[in-house]
Amino acid sequence: MAEQSVSGTTIAFLVSTEGIEQAELTGPWEAVKEAGGTPVLLSTETGEVQAFNHLDKADTFAVDKVVDEVSVEDFDGLVLPGGAPNGDLLRTSESAVSFVRDFVGSGKPTAVICHAPWVLVEADVVRGRRLTSWPSLQTDIRNAGGTWVDEEVVVDGNLVTSRQPDDLPAFNRELLALVAQRP
Repeated sequence: MAEQSVSGTTIAFLVSTEGIEQAELTGPWEAVKEAGGTPVLLSTETGEVQAFNHLDKADTFAVDKVVDEVSVEDFDGLVLPGGAPNGDLLRTSESAVSFVRDFVGSGKPTAVICHAPWVLVEADVVRGRRLTSWPSLQTDIRNAGGTWVDEEVVVDGNLVTSRQPDDLPAFNRELLALVAQRP
């Protein structure tokens, strides 16, 4: 089903310990696997993370590595799933914000959806960039120097952003396209 092959790549999925929008984790995860890539679940703590279907508890997922234990060089791409609590918790983690800042700065593909652009704002990497998010983040993005637009998917250099779970087909397509273009 995957339109792009990302065989041989390793893609980091960075989440907090809870409040992850499950579809925004599992949809891109499956797309990466189907395209031949290896997804790795990073979090701020070891153990398991709690996903949600909007406001209802959903599945838990085992953490592969803690963000403090890895470097940008370990990965070919980065996905930040949404969920309001997830984005809010991640932006308060100094190690997560630093990792995201370095990852975006590396030029490697970075795909961010829904409430996760809060982490981009905190990392100060939206200035001069065009992106989208869940609508309630638009003022934060504009105040951080970004241009917010209401589109299903926006690609600005190495950055892919989308608004919500309904946008996942376009989000996954653009994520895989960027990763497939890697040198």
